[in-house]
Amino acid sequence: MKFSFYTLGCKVNQYESQALGELLLKFGYEAAAEGENADVCIINSCTVTAESDRKTRQAVRRFKRNNPDAVVVLTGCMPQAYPAEAESLIEADIVIGNKNNVELPEILEAFLRDRQRRVVTSQHGSGEAFDVCPITSFNERTRAYIKIQDGCNRFCTYCIIPVSRGRVRSKPLDVLKRELEDLSAAGYKEVVLVGINLSSYGQDIGESFCAAVELACSIDGIERVRLGSLEPDHLTEEVVERLSKCKKLCPQFHISLQSGCDNTLRRMNRHYTADEFRSLCNSLRSKFKDCALTTDVMVGFCGESEEDFKESLRFVEEIGFEKVHVFPYSVRIGTKAEKMDGHLPKTVKEKRSAEMIYECEKIRRKFLNSQVGKVFSVLFESKEKDGLILGHTANYTPVKVSADRELCGKLVDVRLTGVGKDWNTGEIL
Repeated sequence: MKFSFYTLGCKVNQYESQALGELLLKFGYEAAAEGENADVCIINSCTVTAESDRKTRQAVRRFKRNNPDAVVVLTGCMPQAYPAEAESLIEADIVIGNKNNVELPEILEAFLRDRQRRVVTSQHGSGEAFDVCPITSFNERTRAYIKIQDGCNRFCTYCIIPVSRGRVRSKPLDVLKRELEDLSAAGYKEVVLVGINLSSYGQDIGESFCAAVELACSIDGIERVRLGSLEPDHLTEEVVERLSKCKKLCPQFHISLQSGCDNTLRRMNRHYTADEFRSLCNSLRSKFKDCALTTDVMVGFCGESEEDFKESLRFVEEIGFEKVHVFPYSVRIGTKAEKMDGHLPKTVKEKRSAEMIYECEKIRRKFLNSQVGKVFSVLFESKEKDGLILGHTANYTPVKVSADRELCGKLVDVRLTGVGKDWNTGEIL
């Protein structure tokens, strides 16, 4: 039988789809080719926003409609956080939470025997160990994501992640080392360390986040190490100093801001102030050459006044992030924010989102223009529909070049010569 994945959400979900796929291969299943109908369609869901849930419901119904004879499996964060809502999606033949992923082969075999619907959603508990399910390859040829951490202890008032992911737990360093070595042997030149609260790595096993980064940088064959989304309050001056000594570490940091207004940060139960965030940005830019800072910004949170929004906007403009993901607040049932006062109309949230995006796009354009004339080593990844070859610099600037030779998987020096829609153009040196 052949399987396929449809993965929503973060890089952790992408890693888990890869790990689950490798598990199914061990049980005798085959991966369907692109465009080929699969016997088992697996939707790995996200539930970080209401829009994520909508996309999940849409995907489940679409897969069953387009391939009615296939076994449709719904897994991931949505059934983990909202099991009743997931169970109500009758188009899904099997519903499991992310905690039950490793049980999928057995659950699938049981379903195939009697065709009776299965719903299995065990809850995360305290003292839970990291679910070790390492990968040996990744769908992308040049870059592999490696999940080293799961769960969150933060309980931000707007966030359902502690329910959908449980408490902080970390991959043992010896397991991580073997996984890195396997990926290096498979030819991957760049790895991205990812987690739900990545910078909390090691809190449960007496290790440090820096130790995991240093280990990744020590592996022969791995030429670049990149980091997933980071929480600012874990990035102390000592951590930044230690990371700056890792020569293979890419100078691109995605640090979750959420808001540049202290009033809003307090209501969100974030663990830093705007001034502390500013200091961190200054520290990173002083320690890492060609440093690029990217972030997430939420607008329209409960009680956000017009002045609060303007303060957040001014802060984003001041920092000058190289790229910003902007999104409006959406209610997550079961969070503290659900019962807070001051929920804003959809029209207000959409207006503020549009204004923030407009200003952030101007900053992005300014950054791309500032890169013109510089020379970077670019890791090329794919040939695009426009015939150009796409790659990324160490600071994750997208670069497109015209070339008549195979470049994918290679690191090549490129001079940036211009600006496209959301990338730089370049010429190979």
